[in-house]
Amino acid sequence: MVEAYCVKCKAKREVKDPQQVKLKNGKPAVQGICPNCGTKLFRIGASLA
Repeated sequence: MVEAYCVKCKAKREVKDPQQVKLKNGKPAVQGICPNCGTKLFRIGASLA
């Protein structure tokens, strides 16, 4: 599972409903939702394995 930092919770959380995205510069990233507060999480450079 992919972990990302939640700004609202101020802690690392596992990403709920992770989606693989690609940035404008071609780098991979993962986007999802915080399971605790529902805030959008984003992790640059990560990939779903």
